[in-house]
Amino acid sequence: MNLATVRQLIEQVSIPEDGTISRTIYQDETIKAVLFGFAAGQALSEHTAAMPAILHFVQGEARVTLGQEVIDAKPNTWVHMPAHLPHSIQARTPVIMLLLLLRGLR
Repeated sequence: MNLATVRQLIEQVSIPEDGTISRTIYQDETIKAVLFGFAAGQALSEHTAAMPAILHFVQGEARVTLGQEVIDAKPNTWVHMPAHLPHSIQARTPVIMLLLLLRGLR
């Protein structure tokens, strides 16, 4: 997929009733794009990534913790994360999020 609209992104992942799903929709040597679907109340516990990343919240509301900072993400929220920053995500409503891992920028 080289060109995608937001609607096409939403169609690529279905939000589970109780859980989290992820689907890689593109990858090459410089970037990896992963769509996530979170049921309300689901979370990704605190972790780090070896490379910088961008989170784009397509649908829903979530609490994003980046180190000591807390962000209330809503549709169209865009977050840049440097490499090795501890972060976590808690879905308040059903959420669709696009994660872009920037492999070429370690």
